Amino acid sequence: MNLTLKNRLFRIGAIVFILPALVQAYLLMPFPGSQDLEAIKITYFLEKIILPSRIIGLLLLIVPAWSYLTNGTIKQRVWLGVVALISIGLYYFTDVAYRAQEMFKEPVKIQFAGKKDNRVPDSLLVMTVVNGGVAKAYPIQYVGYHHKIQDNVAGKPVLVTYCTMCRTGLVFSPLVDRKLQTFRLVGARHYNAVIEDSDTRSWWYQATGEAVAGKQTGKQLDIIPSEQITLKAFFEQYPEGLVFQPDNTFKDEYEVLKTYDRREKKDEDSLTNPGKVWDKSWVVGINADGKNKAYIWKNLVNVTTLNDKVGNTPLVIAIEADNYSFHVFTRTVEGKILNFVPDAAGIRDKETHSLWNWQGECTEGEWKGKKLTKIYARQEYLRAWKQFHQPTEIWP
Repeated sequence: MNLTLKNRLFRIGAIVFILPALVQAYLLMPFPGSQDLEAIKITYFLEKIILPSRIIGLLLLIVPAWSYLTNGTIKQRVWLGVVALISIGLYYFTDVAYRAQEMFKEPVKIQFAGKKDNRVPDSLLVMTVVNGGVAKAYPIQYVGYHHKIQDNVAGKPVLVTYCTMCRTGLVFSPLVDRKLQTFRLVGARHYNAVIEDSDTRSWWYQATGEAVAGKQTGKQLDIIPSEQITLKAFFEQYPEGLVFQPDNTFKDEYEVLKTYDRREKKDEDSLTNPGKVWDKSWVVGINADGKNKAYIWKNLVNVTTLNDKVGNTPLVIAIEADNYSFHVFTRTVEGKILNFVPDAAGIRDKETHSLWNWQGECTEGEWKGKKLTKIYARQEYLRAWKQFHQPTEIWP
């Protein structure tokens, strides 16, 4: 084999060994410019060819590398050492340091406690799931680090997820084609977590539960309704409820998100222009009758109770006195559309002055015993809502 061919094989082998994993890591992590590209299919393809490309790259490198090592010039041996060091460094970069499942690990122990034994501050925001008379709360500070917690509520499997880049918290059924799946965190696209099922290794967006790459493309994980409220509000509604306890293995990781759930980020313009809305403005997103609508959070806090309509569905958005817990209900009772105002104990309808609690139950007045239907809604960044829910209307 002549020298020119050896040199070409060496260069090609190095590129084939290094490049696919490097590009894939760039596309799956929030590096400058990477998340704005429409590249989910390319990223998925690269994920599947990394191992074969490394094998092919090594095979191409073997002959010229051995030749450089045994009979090569000093320059060739230096190049061999440089390529080896770069390869080792990039392997650490792509497979260890910036591998999502290694950066954001699942809890070692999943433990819950009732109000008496709870160690979680009651000011923290939680995602709540209720099933079969059992209510569980998952603090955003903890789920935000783990990104996903696989659990069950009264025997029903649940996949509790949260993406801190999107502020999207959703709970899914982890069943695909009626089979229980284990999910792996892959990385992110469009600043949203991407997870992979264990059977087909298809990729699913956390913000929607839709499969976007692989065999399951086009399928949808079933969304399990949840609410976002403070832990204090949770125990007021569910005195016998259970709350996820922090895993001390990840104490430092939790600390990084200490104020994440309750402090809305501001951009520079917001400091001089309080009315400005930007990519990370909080919104409450609602889908009803096939229509999408996002409500700017700071404006909702100012009114506390908003009577509105999405599609053909009259609804009310109500925020509790803590300015963090929120609820959305239909406004129709026995064919009548009601209008609500805030009350210290919940909300009252203007028509009869009946009192409704935060579970939508009428506890006082003409409608006592009736119950409003909850509407699924979630709080997230405006950027995330606009990315995954187009077309959308923005309020106000």
